[in-house]
Amino acid sequence: MSQLVTGEAVVLQVRIARMPTRALACAIDVALQSVVLVVLISLLAGFLLGGQASEALAGALIFIVVLLVVIGYRVVMETLTRGRTIGKLVLGLKVVRDDGSSIRFRHALVRTLLWFFVDFAPWFAASPGIVASLMNKQGKRIGDMVAGTVVIRERHQPMASPPLFVPGHLVQWAQSLELSRLSDELANAARDYLARYTELLPGPQLALGEALAARVAAVTAPNPPSPIIAPAYLSAVLAERRRRELQRLSTQRPVHSGPFAPSYGIPAGPFAPPNPYGAQAPLPAPAPFIPPQPPAPRPATVNPQGWAAPGSEVRPW
Repeated sequence: MSQLVTGEAVVLQVRIARMPTRALACAIDVALQSVVLVVLISLLAGFLLGGQASEALAGALIFIVVLLVVIGYRVVMETLTRGRTIGKLVLGLKVVRDDGSSIRFRHALVRTLLWFFVDFAPWFAASPGIVASLMNKQGKRIGDMVAGTVVIRERHQPMASPPLFVPGHLVQWAQSLELSRLSDELANAARDYLARYTELLPGPQLALGEALAARVAAVTAPNPPSPIIAPAYLSAVLAERRRRELQRLSTQRPVHSGPFAPSYGIPAGPFAPPNPYGAQAPLPAPAPFIPPQPPAPRPATVNPQGWAAPGSEVRPW
C-alpha cells in the first residue's frame, strides 16, 4: 500500500504496481505492436515493390510506420482510456497523476517519449528505466518522474463485509437505541471504515474512528452506559441497525402456503447473513381459514290451516 495526497489534502490508500506486473503488461503491448508492425510492413513492402519506389522513400515510410505504431499506440491508448493500454487493462493496471487524478495527453506523450528514448532505449541497454524503478519507492521510472505520474493496481479484491457484533453487556443498551436519524450514507461510511480498519495506519485509525463515532453519537441516543472504543461502538450500532432491518423484512413479507410458495424471512445455508443476536425466532404460523357459515333459515308463520303463508316471516323485535 502507498499513499497519494490529492489537491484537497486527502490521503488516498492505493496499491502501487510492481515491476514484474508492469513488465508483463509491457510484454503484452510489445507483442501486439509487433503483430501490427509485421502486418503493416508486409502490406507496405508489397505496395512499394509493385510501384518500384526508391529505397530512400521506402525507408522513410517504414520509419514513420514504426514510429506511429511504437509511440502513437501508447499515447493514443493512454489518452483515450485515461491511463490504460491493452496490457494494463488485462492486468488491472492504470496510470494516474501523483494526486490520483486521470492523466491527459501531455502526460501520456511525455511518458511515451521518455520510455522510447531514455528508459528502455537500446543505446542505453534498456537500463535507466529499470534502475530508476528499483530505486524509487513508488516504482517510478524516469518518464513517470518527469510526467508526474504513477502506475497503480486498479483491480482490488472485493471488500468483505466487516463482522458486526454487540458486546454482551451492551445488548440492552443497543436494543434501546434510537436510530431513525442515522442516515444510510453515514452508516455506509462507518461500515467502510470497519472493513478497512486493518489496512489503515495507527494515526488514521484513531482519528477517523473517533470522528465517525462522534458523528454517529450526535444522531443516536442514548450514550453507552460504559466507556467503549470507537470501532466497538460503531460495530454495536451497525449490528443493531442490521438486526432491526432483518426483523422488519421478516415481518413485513407476506406468508404463503403451498408447494409453490416463495421463501421469505432470513435465508438459511452458507450464504445466510450474519445475525448479531443468535438465531432468528421462527415466523408465526398463519391463522387457519374458517369459511363463513350461511345464515340460518328463518321460520315462516303458520296459518290455522297448517301451511306457510308465502312471503310471511317472523321478525324478532
